[in-house]
Amino acid sequence: MLGGTTKASDIDSPATVAELLARHDYLADEGLATAAFLALRMGRPLFLEGEAGVGKTELAKTLSAVLGAPLIRLQCYEGLDAAQALYDWDFARQLLHLKAAEATGVTDVRALEGEIYDRRFLIARPLLQALETQPSVLLVDEIDRADDEFEAFLLEVLSDFTISIPELGTISAATPPVVVVTSNRTREVHDALKRRCLYHWLEHPGFEREVAILLRRLPECTERLATEVARTAGLLRAADLVKPPGIAETLDWTEALLTLGATDFDPGLAAATLGAVLKHREDQELVRRDGILLAGAATGAGGGMATGAGAARGEAGRRA
Repeated sequence: MLGGTTKASDIDSPATVAELLARHDYLADEGLATAAFLALRMGRPLFLEGEAGVGKTELAKTLSAVLGAPLIRLQCYEGLDAAQALYDWDFARQLLHLKAAEATGVTDVRALEGEIYDRRFLIARPLLQALETQPSVLLVDEIDRADDEFEAFLLEVLSDFTISIPELGTISAATPPVVVVTSNRTREVHDALKRRCLYHWLEHPGFEREVAILLRRLPECTERLATEVARTAGLLRAADLVKPPGIAETLDWTEALLTLGATDFDPGLAAATLGAVLKHREDQELVRRDGILLAGAATGAGGGMATGAGAARGEAGRRA
């Protein structure tokens, strides 16, 4: 079961979920592994909420790899409507078909009308693609960016995984997709949608788990550098920043430092690569003014850091 791809029905425990995710370099804690296991076994959508960069979208991608199922992504935005998420008609091809029929002298209007609303002229958008693809993982990303009306529509689709197309009839999923819904909490999502899902809040990873993630995702990274970057990332999150860094930014920062040849945390290189971890000018100015990078380097020189790195390396090895 642990080799290659895995059927959702074969996963027998949260520990198995954590092990399968780790095989694809995603280190989930017990709470997230349990939530993912229940979503898979109960056939319920998994609603992940948390700050940007904590691994919500990456979980859906990793589940897709674990299950050997295509990832179908619906990126939400203000103004998104049902037609853009569900299906649309290919009007250009329909018009060409009408012109071709006219050129060949077709006169049966009713038959022609039936032809132009044939399935081959239907453009499947993400929600319809997910219903027609078995198995599949449907990622509804950043639902908090969509309007209330679309949220209500999504709730209806997720209730029975069935849609109605007036010209074609009803389409139902033979096997419902695995659904992951994410939110950065830029606004409150209505309780009705949350009740339909299993809910989990993703925190920033703790120090040891962040070190383990860095060592797993960036094998060329030294224990010392991973330890000091993770420690400094914790200091940045404790500061009064517009946008504290998530694990995605920590990975980018570490990769930037490695690209410049760093083997440990050098404040000069760290300052030069702040754009990899902090995306707001105000945050970069605050960090430089308050000397947070120097504090991180000074803390990293303490003896307790190596112990944390060793523990994290052990965790990464146990999950491998």
